[in-house]
Amino acid sequence: MIDRDTIDKIMEATNIVDVVSEFVTLRKAGINYKGLCPFHDDKTPSFMVSPAKGICHCFACGKGGNAVNFLMEHEQISYPDALRWLAKKYNIEIQERELSAEEKQQATDRESMFIVNEWAKNYFIDILKKNPDGQAIGLQYFRSRGIRDDIIEKFKLGYALPKRDALSKAAVAAGYKADYLVKTGLCYRKDNGELVDRYAGRVIFPWFSVSGKVNAFGGRLLDSRTKGVQQKYVNSPESDIFHKERELYGLYQAKREIAKQDHVYMVEGYTDVIAMHQCGICNVVANSGTALSVHQIKALRRFTPNITLLYDGDEAGIHAAMRGTDMLLGEGMNVKVLLLPDGDDPDSFARKHSAEEFRKYVEDNQTDFIRFKSDVMLRGVNDPIKRSEAITSIVRSISVIPNQITRDTYVHECSDRLQINEQTLINTMNSFIRGDIESAQKEQEREARRHDAPTASAIAPSQDNPIEPLLIQLILQHGGDIIYKDVKTADGESINLTVAQFIDYDLSQDNLRLSNPIYQTILNEAAAHSGDEGFDPAAFFASYHDINVSSVASSLTFNKYQLCRSLEITPDEEAVRLNTIHLLSEYRAHTVQNMLNALKRRLAEAQRNKNGDEVRAILKEMMDARTLRDTIADSVGQSLVRNL
Repeated sequence: MIDRDTIDKIMEATNIVDVVSEFVTLRKAGINYKGLCPFHDDKTPSFMVSPAKGICHCFACGKGGNAVNFLMEHEQISYPDALRWLAKKYNIEIQERELSAEEKQQATDRESMFIVNEWAKNYFIDILKKNPDGQAIGLQYFRSRGIRDDIIEKFKLGYALPKRDALSKAAVAAGYKADYLVKTGLCYRKDNGELVDRYAGRVIFPWFSVSGKVNAFGGRLLDSRTKGVQQKYVNSPESDIFHKERELYGLYQAKREIAKQDHVYMVEGYTDVIAMHQCGICNVVANSGTALSVHQIKALRRFTPNITLLYDGDEAGIHAAMRGTDMLLGEGMNVKVLLLPDGDDPDSFARKHSAEEFRKYVEDNQTDFIRFKSDVMLRGVNDPIKRSEAITSIVRSISVIPNQITRDTYVHECSDRLQINEQTLINTMNSFIRGDIESAQKEQEREARRHDAPTASAIAPSQDNPIEPLLIQLILQHGGDIIYKDVKTADGESINLTVAQFIDYDLSQDNLRLSNPIYQTILNEAAAHSGDEGFDPAAFFASYHDINVSSVASSLTFNKYQLCRSLEITPDEEAVRLNTIHLLSEYRAHTVQNMLNALKRRLAEAQRNKNGDEVRAILKEMMDARTLRDTIADSVGQSLVRNL
């Protein structure tokens, strides 16, 4: 357990911009920062971060909150683990007792798997550095590839002993359960139940999530053992914490440099990434032998829209580049392609050149996807039909680009380069776009048919009061402001009333409670603490111990449009008081309207059942409710629509 004082220290030290910047590229926007939302497919920056309020919020999907909310949602971790993440970042010591056997049993599989992987990473490193076989075989292998010790440390490279049960025995002896060794893929079971180490005799490449958690491993056979072996590399199997199509090797080590350079290189394998880091180029990731996926592209898109595919110049490299181009373009990426000279891959090329030479070669030789596809598909082609098919393929690639101006620019360039009438290309492109739209619409219709039609209760009008969030916003902004001074109580005591206290008192006079329980919690807590010295409701609820409350409060606190501080207008006491009274009156008006709507439904039911006594009773209630509604409307200064 983490005590409250430590939580307060963590929240006080946390800088929301620092935390979000670990995962999202942010740019200054007035007094705030903005970037692409990591929680949905964001094409234009809609994710705002307020350093002054310590919160973030997406105005498209609505997700956000304080730093803890953000980490919980982004990393899919628990509240305590989010606090531990922040404590580690800001060097705050957390004193925690050892978990009991029962508490360990209650830990989630996901958390336990990360713990086991972290242990395994350190185990492989220790074998590499301290075990005689690790030094003589594993470390010697890395050094024979020219990999420096600082790069070995940066990527946490390791070695697994050749004995097929060395890791499993060490893990069980250290107290880790065999089930988690299997679930993470570190081991597998024989038919007789015996555990076998998956990576025995291999050098180890750990995979890290964007936040730095070890979620998988890759193991490579040593050069002397790879002759005639098809599967040189073995990766962790799919698990609760590792989905290979969503991960990019090296992203954790590269993310800061990608954001700084506003550019990323995509290579194929582990050693390509490591070699480029060693020569000084750090904005590089690898998809490690899998077909490029939309998930991987979206992960990169949050850091930069600019990518260069850096592959071998052989047939396999050309195929990999061709395969990924359309998908990258469709996700709004600006794509360049560079095929290295025959016989070289990024690993061998990087070892022959300095970072400056490498960058200059890339700058001089990378090309846009039109030139790349035309060079590949039209080289030596004289047949008109094959030439037409190649040009159609290029136009198909242009058609998936979401930005119209970019599409038009590429069409014009394609027309000039290939000497094809521009209008012909435009017509062909538009036919592709229309086809894609029709296909998407048909898929949506098929998806809709797969689900049952909504029930009457699902489409019934909500009884939530739309004024409730406005009342809570008022409390979050001015809950601690005094709007009534020297109010006499029944026993003659003189007190001051804050906005939160007045709202709480006023609603209690009619036994009214907010329909949203989180809103009611915010009201209760604000009323209880608003008299405290220095009470800041926005800060209080941003770090509130109930993560649901803090998340809702943070989303209501954030305003999409904010004036710079020099132009901000602070409302005076009278303005705040009048606004409070006005919102309370509107809240009552909507409450009565909801009551009338419910009475109307009851009346219809009673009339269908021909229950005269109940009809008369309901009509009397409706008359009283209308009178009350009109009285409230007069106090608000507006006339409500009478539609009953």
